[in-house]
Amino acid sequence: MVKPMSSGLADNVRKFRRAAGLSQEGLAHESGLSVGVVRKLEQGGDARVETLHALARALGVTTSVLFVTETPEPVVGDEVNRQYLVELRKALMPPVGLGDAPLAVPGETGDLSVLRRDIADTHALYEADRYGSVARRLPNLLRCAEATALTLEGEEEQQATTVRAHALLMAGKYLTQVRQYDMAYYALAESIRLARANNERLMAATGVVGMCWLLLRQDRFDECEQLAGVTAEEMEPRVSEATAGQLSVWGELWLRLASASVRNNRPDVAREARRMAGTAAVALDKEHIAFGENWGQFGPVTAEAKVVEDLSLMGDARAVLRRDGDGLLGPKAITHYGKPSPPNWGRHRLDVAKAHVALGSHEDAMCELKQLRQCSGEWMKHQPMARYVMGDLLRTRKRSLTEDMREMAAHLGVR
Repeated sequence: MVKPMSSGLADNVRKFRRAAGLSQEGLAHESGLSVGVVRKLEQGGDARVETLHALARALGVTTSVLFVTETPEPVVGDEVNRQYLVELRKALMPPVGLGDAPLAVPGETGDLSVLRRDIADTHALYEADRYGSVARRLPNLLRCAEATALTLEGEEEQQATTVRAHALLMAGKYLTQVRQYDMAYYALAESIRLARANNERLMAATGVVGMCWLLLRQDRFDECEQLAGVTAEEMEPRVSEATAGQLSVWGELWLRLASASVRNNRPDVAREARRMAGTAAVALDKEHIAFGENWGQFGPVTAEAKVVEDLSLMGDARAVLRRDGDGLLGPKAITHYGKPSPPNWGRHRLDVAKAHVALGSHEDAMCELKQLRQCSGEWMKHQPMARYVMGDLLRTRKRSLTEDMREMAAHLGVR
């Protein structure tokens, strides 16, 4: 994500650089960035979070201390999204007045077994990158789940509340993916609240995993690390007796903690979190997904892919390529343990493409991007990482662009 920067960040970078006794040239050398990038930042320029992470490593500070509070840049081009999301907003966040009940469009009650199946079908559409179908299904699903929970009593009401929490979890997952963060936060927070009230700890913890993903997307590294760590401690299972769902959600929490801490320049914390995630993955021994009792998919291959993601974040392109297709990421291991979820696998392939670009292997990078487009083309369009990789390729390409490169740039909206 490109952060709009101001004099506040320029002051921060300059202050920490001087405290470290570094010149602009010295900071560029220590961080692996160009002197031009450092000068641009100290003059109030823009930067990716990856760039700030590299600076934080060189300065020996957390990435988050470089962030500043400023007036955001004007939002341009969001008019169409507002129109697309009207029905989902009405179902998820109805207006509230002076009366006891929100001014919501009433939903029809439904059979709980049908609602459960609808949630499962919606999640399958999500995993297949059919985001348009997900968006169209969610408003009615949310309304129906709420109306059903309000009309039942006793044990059936508890079951309906669990179904409603599950539907909100699905909404939060989709909305985070398409970067509608305020709506996603509301859905996830309400899902966690309902699951807690209903004593559905595993589902509530699944919601926390999703909340941590949302915090990561918003660069709220300190909060993500704290939330994931506290929840992981509360959910720690007896490994020898734990169910697949318990091991998965516990492992996912450690993955979130590691992702936050490595981005926040806390490598020691990240290594320990990766070790704990590995413990859960080894105990599980297979890739596992059961949305509702875990967030995405977790297992040995997913945990290893996230280790490689750390290497990518640290800028070690050669190490990324050495690990690609080897060990737990090799064909035999994937056949034995199972393939990660499409989003996790897609992110890993973007890390590989990024490494190829960094080493000047543009054709190899394009091969990765083309294969990813074939299987997850819609997912790619929502990934800033894909745009960064393509943008870096275009910027460093010295020869004429191929037709494939031009088509990929158009697909990702990169100019």
